[in-house]
Amino acid sequence: MPLSSRIAAFLVACLLLGTGAARAQAEADPEPVPIQKPAVENFLAKLIRDEAAQYENGEGVPRDGARAAALYCQAARMGDAQSQYNLGWMYSHGRGVERSDATAAFFFHAAAEQGLPQAIRMLTTVGGPSADLPECMLPAVPGATVVAQGRSGVPAVPLSVPANAPAHIVELVKATAAEMKVQPQLVLAIIEAESNFNAAALSPKNARGLMQLIPETAARFNVTRPYDPAQNIRGGVSYLRWLLAYFQGDVALVAAAYNAGEGAVNRYRGVPPYAETLAYVARILRRVGATDVPFDGAATAVSPQMRAIRAARR
Repeated sequence: MPLSSRIAAFLVACLLLGTGAARAQAEADPEPVPIQKPAVENFLAKLIRDEAAQYENGEGVPRDGARAAALYCQAARMGDAQSQYNLGWMYSHGRGVERSDATAAFFFHAAAEQGLPQAIRMLTTVGGPSADLPECMLPAVPGATVVAQGRSGVPAVPLSVPANAPAHIVELVKATAAEMKVQPQLVLAIIEAESNFNAAALSPKNARGLMQLIPETAARFNVTRPYDPAQNIRGGVSYLRWLLAYFQGDVALVAAAYNAGEGAVNRYRGVPPYAETLAYVARILRRVGATDVPFDGAATAVSPQMRAIRAARR
């Protein structure tokens, strides 16, 4: 079945499932729970990857390496690590595409950074990732519900407090954010995504507290008691203030850097193609409701990659 037909069938199934789920949910709660976007995107990425494999191997369709690579790259841009690995393999062996060790290394590194075991093993045989992004991987930023009205006059974002946010945490956020010239809505969105307002949260990567500060970030912003809500918020907001200046108020880039590090954003010249980071950025954009927010340019110099990132989006 062609990809378009399979996607259409999947979306119809989602609609029917969503209608039934909404009806059942409405009996207990007036607000139905929507289908989660990342789950849909992951399924679509798999459909695209499966079709790419058919063209790569000539399974039921004429073998077409260029078509396979284009489809794999579409799924890779959605954060599909297996597609990233498959592209790395194609480019490292010249399978249906012109051989390029630099391009292969780019895709192997992208998949390895998401923890794909076979990609991690390939890192022993390839060099560092290329400084040039493959054309099909030029950064695309998830959309938001509100578009900022020009970088010089970006409007403030109205505050919408999550229902489970403790009142004293909200007050700490509002006070600290006002002091550091950071939009409190962005801070609340980050806290909700990172710890769901659990001040005692500890991640497997040793990130701690409300804003899930790793030890390096805590030290960088003078946080000695990461489980203290006031200190944790001050450290996290300090980091957001720095990121906002570094990425000129671009919410998608700031969220991506908070999740994956500013180095990854610079390296990929945009939101890194990691499934976790893409979903994280989409969640923050939905919560903030704007693609750009005001920022304090005095916090730090602008990222050296901002011009390239802007150019790639045109």
